[in-house]
Formats: sequence, C-alpha cells, structure tokens
Amino acid sequence: MGGKLTIRRLSTPGEMLEVERLQTIIWPGSEVDIVPSHLMLTVAHNGGVAIGACDGDQMVGFVFGFLGTDSASPNRPAMARLKHCSHMLGVDPRYRDAGVGFALKCAQREAVIEQGIRLVTWTYDPLESRNAYLNVRRLGAVCRTYLREAYGPMRDALNQGLPSDRFQVDWWVTSPRVRSRIDGTRPPLDLANFLDAGVSIVNAAELREDGLPRPSPALQPLTGNMLLVEIPPVFSDLRRKDLPLAGEWRVHTRHIFESAFAQGYLVTDFVHLKGERAPRSFYLLSQGEAQLG
Repeated sequence: MGGKLTIRRLSTPGEMLEVERLQTIIWPGSEVDIVPSHLMLTVAHNGGVAIGACDGDQMVGFVFGFLGTDSASPNRPAMARLKHCSHMLGVDPRYRDAGVGFALKCAQREAVIEQGIRLVTWTYDPLESRNAYLNVRRLGAVCRTYLREAYGPMRDALNQGLPSDRFQVDWWVTSPRVRSRIDGTRPPLDLANFLDAGVSIVNAAELREDGLPRPSPALQPLTGNMLLVEIPPVFSDLRRKDLPLAGEWRVHTRHIFESAFAQGYLVTDFVHLKGERAPRSFYLLSQGEAQLG
C-alpha cells in the first residue's frame, strides 16, 4: 500500500483481465468459478457497471454488476421493476479494512443513480461480520430475504464445506436512510442503546473453553418491535478451526432468520463489539416496511 487509491469505471479488455487476476487471489481454489473477462466486458458495455480500485498502477479491488428486474411485483412491466444486480465485490486481502469496499460501493451507487435506478440488490453470507458491517451498518442496506443454498455446493476455499445460504439485501440508493448512513449524519447506536430500550437478544451465544462461540440451545420468542440476533464475530476463523461448529451456526441462524422474516421482521442494523473477553456481533431486526426508507 503505497500509492494514492483511485476509483474508476472499467471498460477495456486489459482492465477486465486484471479483475480476473484479482478473483483468483480473493477466492482461491476454483478457477472454474471465475467470471471471465469477455463476459464482464460485454456486461460493462451494455448497461452493467464495473468499477475498479487501484493503488497506483495496481488494481486492488473491484465491484461488478448488471441490470436486472425486481421479483417483488412480477406482474409489473420489466421497465417498472428495473434494478441493478451487484454480482461481485472483491478486495485484495492485503487491503481489507482499509475502506476500499466502501469506496467501491459508493462509486457504484453514483453510477446507478445516473442511470435512474433506485434499487441495488446483492447476496452475502449472513454469518460474515465484516460484510454485515459494511452492507448494513455503513451502507444502509436492509434484508428481508433468506436464500437457502443460494449457489449450491461451492468449490472455492472460502466457502467449501458449508451450505451456501445467503442474505439478499435491498439497497435503496436514493433513500434518506442510505444517504444518512453514507454521509455519517446518522449517529450509530451500540448494544447498550438497544438493551436499555428493552430489545431482547434472541440467541445469546455461549463461549466454549477454547474461546469459540456456540449457538444458544434456548431461544427467546420472536416478539416486540425490535430483536437482536447474535452471530459469530469472526466466522471465517471459526470455520477454519471447527467446521462442524460452523455448520451448527448455519442451521441455527437459518431457522431464526427464516422465522423472523416470515413474521414481517427485516434486518435494519448491525452492531459489532470488540469486548474485553471476546468480541460479539449482532443483527438488529425491526418490524415494518417503514424501516426501508
């Protein structure tokens, strides 16, 4: 990390080859899953958006997506349901937690607003705290859709061995909610704020002797206007150390999120605490569609 970080739209064969290279670094172990440069080039030239982040002359991150239609109202004409489907966001591991992903998503937002699009959707693993913090807390996306085995068995090193369950988030890019999150004008709340307001933790985790969190066997009822759902603070580390425990967390949270979404809750915030003994991470679930704006 030496040069000044620059963000730019990608449109040339050479740039897309750089994105190919980055994919092999970010998601190693399965080159057959790499999105090829010719496909990304075609998409970028036909309504899609490809944006790169460069440190000097080296590309260190990218975001890539294409036009799609929202499935919420399938009987409406496609023009009325137009959205941007954000397919991939990737950052070189050496540049993680340096604001690269946030900068790329902000540039993507500007690009789709110029196209007249209000909604961007994408998927991510709901147990990954780093992604939850960016997508929900920093960007202001919300979620009401849980996808079981969204991609079937995955072969890359980051995902192999677990069901590919995903959140599909909705990012209403012109909403006051999103503007306030991106501008930093909405003060963030921490766990104490929610607990003081009487919000209950549905599944308070327990620490094993080895320090790894395990799912709570006793769940609190899904009642009230807001709920907190705990997830592992660093799921990638837990998965590497104890894959069966990671599988338990997958099934445990799958049940909670599917039940909560069926009852009208949606994910509206995310809290990560460093903690004195161990870090903790929580989603905030809220009732009502008014939380979208």
